[in-house]
Amino acid sequence: MRLNMKAWLRSATMGVALSVATSGMAWSETLAETLVSAYEHSGLLDQNRALLRAADEDAAQILAALRPILNYSADVTRTFGRTRNGLGTSGIASQDVNIGISLELLLFDGGQTRFQLESTKESVLATREALRSVEQQVLLRAVAAFQDVRRNQEFVSLRNNNLQLLRQELRAAQDRFEVGEVTRTDVAQAEARLAAARSEFAAAQGDLAQAVEEFRAAVGRRPGALQPPRQLPNLSGDVDASAQIAVRSHPDILRAQREVSAAELNVLAADAAKKPRANLVGTLGAGEEIGGDDFSRTGSFGVQVTGPIYQGGLISSLKRQAMAQRDASRGNLHEVRHRIVQDVGNAYAILRASQAQRAATREQVRAAEIAFRGVREEATLGARTTLDVLDAEQELLDARASMISAEADVVTAAYSVLASLGQLTAKDLNLDVQLYDPAAYYNLVKDAPVPISPQGKKLDRVLRALGKD
Repeated sequence: MRLNMKAWLRSATMGVALSVATSGMAWSETLAETLVSAYEHSGLLDQNRALLRAADEDAAQILAALRPILNYSADVTRTFGRTRNGLGTSGIASQDVNIGISLELLLFDGGQTRFQLESTKESVLATREALRSVEQQVLLRAVAAFQDVRRNQEFVSLRNNNLQLLRQELRAAQDRFEVGEVTRTDVAQAEARLAAARSEFAAAQGDLAQAVEEFRAAVGRRPGALQPPRQLPNLSGDVDASAQIAVRSHPDILRAQREVSAAELNVLAADAAKKPRANLVGTLGAGEEIGGDDFSRTGSFGVQVTGPIYQGGLISSLKRQAMAQRDASRGNLHEVRHRIVQDVGNAYAILRASQAQRAATREQVRAAEIAFRGVREEATLGARTTLDVLDAEQELLDARASMISAEADVVTAAYSVLASLGQLTAKDLNLDVQLYDPAAYYNLVKDAPVPISPQGKKLDRVLRALGKD
């Protein structure tokens, strides 16, 4: 029976070595490649890019109000009826054609439209920062998905290896029971542990399947063989200095600042609504009776001045509303600033805790390896039981699982620090992608081009390309 024990120990040792070798295999997909796929296939980014283009059009629409407005009108009218007078009854029947052109040009409105245009430009810049914030969310989600798949793949490997070893333990216990070395209780314990291992293996497979689905949702495809990141982002480690960087450059705080500027301009626009408005107006018209000799040619040209006298308190209410919205945006800026500073502190705290846990688990693995080798040697001399060897092996596997999890947590925490600083973007990470230019579409539409102009034709080609995407 001692020979059987030694053979089983050699098999168990080979199983541990196989697990270690498997966990050290080279992978084929890097984190950078995963982030590239997430950037290129994110529907959330596409959605927010479209929202930015819609905001760009707001500026073009307000600019159009400062340009001449030309409208045409045309009608064909048939008039019929009968009239009676002292001379008798007569019929009325005529068909007339009328066409006309009207012109309106804003000359003065107290600066209201200009303030609205500048406010809209600030809103466009705020929307650009919102897009950058969404980009950070997309990339951070991809980092977390990448690490979760790696973690759960390793867990499945560990649980599978443990399951194989417990099957060997059960066979050894059954062999020893047949020769009277152990009792039925020992066999039942081995059976119970094997059943528990099967449950844990099934749970690990389920966790991996969920991690793969999250990866596919975050990245746009199923994961390949994932390679551990070679190095972490270069972080200063100075929380206070990092917080100062964040409050100057984080997209959320820049967006809040733009929203404050837009709200302040809206107050000026609401105040300008009280001032008179002057428009240059002109009309040209022509009418002619079909089949008759009657015709008309008319035209007018002049300056029209209008202004509010009494509107039931509407204008004053609109100004108070704009002032309240300005105050709300200022309060939001204050809150965003505090949140950004807090997020930086929290991100660094999580990173440091993860790094400490990683160092501890590495030491745990080192000690568990020494303990496993010692118990294995003692078992060959008869000083330890099969159960002692398996317990030591399980402790080693659990330690390796903790180290794998800690390594994944450190990577995710490091990229979370970058996100808290506002530096988790494709440009900051130098990803191999075609960067989206948030100003490109605005530059095409800022002058409100008409379709027949060269700028309008270029814009039309861009829209067709976007439609194909």
